[in-house]
Amino acid sequence: MNVEYFFPTPVYFKDIPNAEKLNKYLEEHIVRWSKEDKGLSKTNVNGWHSATDMNFKEEYNPLTKELFNMQEEIFAKEHLTKKPACGNMWANINYPGSFNRPHLHPNSLFSGVYWVKAPENSGKLMIYDPRPGTHTSMPGHKDVQLPAELWKEAHFNPVAGRILMFPSWLWHEVRPNRSKENRISVSFNFIQR
Repeated sequence: MNVEYFFPTPVYFKDIPNAEKLNKYLEEHIVRWSKEDKGLSKTNVNGWHSATDMNFKEEYNPLTKELFNMQEEIFAKEHLTKKPACGNMWANINYPGSFNRPHLHPNSLFSGVYWVKAPENSGKLMIYDPRPGTHTSMPGHKDVQLPAELWKEAHFNPVAGRILMFPSWLWHEVRPNRSKENRISVSFNFIQR
């Protein structure tokens, strides 16, 4: 028997080499920002969400450059025309117990997260099967480790220094921070220009 798979959902990730220095720098700036600005209420529950103009703030250029480098790689891999542009970018602080409700990012091409500080048990990123028809059937499976193409959801542990990017139409959420420390991340949306 032959098998072919169609309509895959790519999830890209990349670890920034020697990210400790960058993360220390970002954490200092983001924590200071959170003390000066009450933030926004979006999908965050009991956490802090900055304004969405972070990509225009010069102090965050070291991270913005890394995000653009990865987008250039994705554009080349997917044979996309034009150039990537960062539509918006924002910082998140998920205090112990806080989380982000399920959502997607309309009017964008790729969305993602960069983890600045990610203590153990600080909240996994979950993505869900985007094909609506799969949720109308829940077949029983044997008690084995299923291959990824049969999953209905995927879970990603946050890793400090890692960028994760995915199509903006993909439903995702951040599970509650069960650690005793803050989880700090930066989220963003890219468009095609």
